Amino acid sequence: MAPRVRVRAPELIGKGGWLNTGNVDLSLADLRGRIVILDFWTFCCVNCLHVLDELRELEEKHRDTVVIIGVHSPKFVHEAEHQAVVDAVERYGVEHPVLDDPELATWKQYAVRAWPTLVVIDPEGYVVAQHSGEGHAHALEALVAELEAEHGAKGTLRRGDGPYVPPEPVATDLRFPGKAVVLPGGGFLVSDSTRHQLVEMADDGETVVRRVGSGERGFGDGVSGEAASFNEPQGLALLPDGKVVVADTVNHALRTYDPATGAVTTIAGTGRQWMQGQPTSGPALDVSLSSPWDVAWFDGRLWIAMAGVHQLWTYDPENGTVEAAAGTTNEGIVDGPLREAWFAQPSGLAASADGERLWIADSEGSAVRWADRDGLVHTAVGKGLFDFGHRDGDAAQALLQHPLGVTALPDGSVAIADTYNHALRRYDPASGEVTTLATDLREPSGAVLVGDDVVVVESARHRLTRLRLPESAVRVEAVAHQTQRAATDVAPGRLRVDVVFSAPAGQKLDTRYGPSTRLIVSSTPPELLAEGAGTGTDLGRDLVLAEGATEGILHVSAMAASCDDDPANEYPACHMHQNDWGVPVRVVDGGVDRLPLVLAGLDG
Repeated sequence: MAPRVRVRAPELIGKGGWLNTGNVDLSLADLRGRIVILDFWTFCCVNCLHVLDELRELEEKHRDTVVIIGVHSPKFVHEAEHQAVVDAVERYGVEHPVLDDPELATWKQYAVRAWPTLVVIDPEGYVVAQHSGEGHAHALEALVAELEAEHGAKGTLRRGDGPYVPPEPVATDLRFPGKAVVLPGGGFLVSDSTRHQLVEMADDGETVVRRVGSGERGFGDGVSGEAASFNEPQGLALLPDGKVVVADTVNHALRTYDPATGAVTTIAGTGRQWMQGQPTSGPALDVSLSSPWDVAWFDGRLWIAMAGVHQLWTYDPENGTVEAAAGTTNEGIVDGPLREAWFAQPSGLAASADGERLWIADSEGSAVRWADRDGLVHTAVGKGLFDFGHRDGDAAQALLQHPLGVTALPDGSVAIADTYNHALRRYDPASGEVTTLATDLREPSGAVLVGDDVVVVESARHRLTRLRLPESAVRVEAVAHQTQRAATDVAPGRLRVDVVFSAPAGQKLDTRYGPSTRLIVSSTPPELLAEGAGTGTDLGRDLVLAEGATEGILHVSAMAASCDDDPANEYPACHMHQNDWGVPVRVVDGGVDRLPLVLAGLDG
C-alpha cells in the first residue's frame, strides 16, 4: 500500500448543532477508531442529492466501521435556517449524523470549494482523501477496504454501532409532497416524495382516496398500484390518453400511472443515472436519465426537466424514444437556440395556455425561463447562480430564491412557486412586471389551477393549500442576497488552474479511445478572462485575467474516466468522476497565482 500524506483533520464546528444524534454533540475524538467520511452538502444541490444516494450502499455495508457525517453548508439564505435543514434531512432520508454549519465554519476549515465534497478521515484522525462531485462511490469502497485492513492490523480500528439516532416519525397524510396534477375525473394526484408514493386525493385536497406504491424505496411496475414502487417521485403530467406520467426522480426514470386501472408502467430510463459520454437519444428504455424533476406536455411531446444534467429532454410516446432537446450540461443562465442554452437545475415546467411557450423554473439560477416554438430560450427573471432574493417590480431587477414550480395562468402570465421565499409570485410578460400573490407558504414546490383558485403544494407543511387568486399583488419588503462564500484572492495576470485527480487504487485513466479527461472553463462576467476560456482535455490550464478586472466567478467543469487496471480483464469496469466548481475570485496584488481544485485525491 502506497504511503499517504498525513494531515490532521480539523474539528467539526457548526453553529446549528447536530441532527440525527439524539441531541448529542459529536467531536472527532468521539469518532476516533472509525473511518469517517465527511459529506459537505446543501439541500438545493441536485449533485449533493446524487451523492446521498451513492453513499447508501457503502453506508449499509460498512456500518460497523464507517461513520458518514453530513456537513450541511448552505448556499441560499433559506438553507441557513435550522428548521429547513431539519426538514431536508427527513425529506431526503438522510440516515447518518448531520452537522448544521450555517456560517460555513467547517467548510472553511477543510478548504472546501464545491458542493458536494467528500473528505475521508482515517481511524487515527488524519485526512487521507478528498473527492469533489459525483461518481466516487467505487473509489471510496476501495479506500475503505484498504483502511479497514491497515488499521485492523495496527489495532487502531474500532468496530461497533455508530452514533446515528433516527428521529421519531410524524404521522401526516402527505410527507414533503412534490407536485400535483388535476385528474380528468376530478380530485388530485400528488407525488408524496418522501414516502415514495403517489396519493389520490378528493376535490377538497384533504381526503385520501387511494395510495399508489408500496411506500418503500424501489423500482417496480405492477398491474395494481399497491404492487408498484417508486423512489422520491416528483413531477406529474397528463398525457393525451388520460394516463399520468411520473418523474420518478431518484430512479432516474419516467413511469406512467393509469387512474382507470391503477397500473404502473416504466416508459423511459434504465434505473441508472446518465453520465457524460452515454447516449442522449434512442429507445426510451435503453437510455439513462438523470434526476428528472418535472414533466409537461408541449408542442406534441412530453418535455422533461432533467435537473441532474441542467438540460431539457423530450419523450415521444408515438415511437417510444427520448432525446436531449435543450442545454449543453453546462450550468448557468445563457439564452439562445435550444441546444446552445445553459440551464441551472431546471425543476418545474408548464405549457402556456395558448401553447406558445414552455415555462421553466430554473431553480439554481433563481430564474424563470421559457422556450418558444421557434426553438429559442429566453430569460424572464434571473441574474445568475449566486444572486437571489425577494424583490418585485420590473423583471430585469426582480429577484427569486430557488423556485421549483411554474403554473400557466389563463391570462398568459405565469405563477411561480418561489420555494425558498415561501411565496407564490407572478410574472406577466405583457407588462414585464413581477408581483407577489401570496406569502406565508412553507417551501411551495408546485401549484395547479382549479377554477378561480390555485391549489399550492405546500411541501414543508405537508399539505395542499387552496388560495383565491388575488386581484392585486401583496406588497413585500424587497431584499437581495448573494451567496456568502469567501472569495479567493488571485494575482493579476496569469492564473494556473489545476484540477487534481488521482485514479482510485487498482484503476488507471481510460485512454483506449482517446483522452479520458475534459476541462471546461468560463467566467462571470465573461470579460473576466482575457485567455483560457473554453474546452480542452488537459486537467491543468493557464488562464489570463483581463487587465483591470477586479472580481468575478470562475466556472470550472472537470471530468475523468478511470477503469480497472487488470490486463487479464477484457472488459474492465469503468467509472466517471465529474464536478463543477463556481469559484468567486477577487483580483488583488499579492494574491495567489495557482488555483488547485481537487476532483479526487489530495493536492500534494
